[in-house]
Amino acid sequence: MKKIRIYYWIITGLFALFMLISSIPDILSVPAAVEFFKTIQMPAYIIPFIGIAKLLGVIAILIPGYPRIKEWAYAGFVFDLAGALYSNYASGKSTGEWLPILLPIILAFVSYALYHKKMVLTNQ
Repeated sequence: MKKIRIYYWIITGLFALFMLISSIPDILSVPAAVEFFKTIQMPAYIIPFIGIAKLLGVIAILIPGYPRIKEWAYAGFVFDLAGALYSNYASGKSTGEWLPILLPIILAFVSYALYHKKMVLTNQ
């Protein structure tokens, strides 16, 4: 049980940190984020919305309790990351530019699996 909790918090902390760091430029609509969205042919007006959604998702997965909100946060993150992966691929970016997006996707799935494993062990 203790190992699962430790692994859960390490993986979830890394995942939350990645998503938090990626939300800040979006919330502030920094020129680099706007330019990046132009390269993948996405409208700039959606950038702050995505940034705020990521920030709220990070809060949701880190705060204890609220299992339904956590489920929605994980789903939202996976949709966001899958959309980013596909948008980069479809816009003609090289493999080296879109392949690193797989790392947070893997972290999301591992964090989610460990969350459920921790919940099962806690409810016994």
